[in-house]
Amino acid sequence: MSDPSHLRPERTWNEKFLDAFHGLKCGVRGQSSFFAHFFIAAVVVVAAAMLQMNHTEWCLLVLCIFAVLAAEMFNSGMESMARAITDETDPHVGEALDIGSAAVLLVSIGAAIVGLIVFLHRLGITLGQ
Repeated sequence: MSDPSHLRPERTWNEKFLDAFHGLKCGVRGQSSFFAHFFIAAVVVVAAAMLQMNHTEWCLLVLCIFAVLAAEMFNSGMESMARAITDETDPHVGEALDIGSAAVLLVSIGAAIVGLIVFLHRLGITLGQ
């Protein structure tokens, strides 16, 4: 049986939230991809407000925005972990990072499709069609 004395002591909820906010800060800092997604999210929010989206449309848009940002955070976490493991070029690490980038791409494409459907529907309603 393993010795649990080397394990990290149980943390309070406050400490866990502080760690999560620190992770958010680390994930955002220096990540140009995150800022690009964040800028597009801001444009979507402004456009949705101008078109007076209903609750369901807002829920879909907010869910898509946070899915893309979370995928970007996971990808950034993988990149950080890869740098911690090795500074050398490793094809396996490179492949893992490419897969992480592909995940962000897939979520972004899905979010764009949902956004397009929601906005086209709302535009049709707004224009009376």
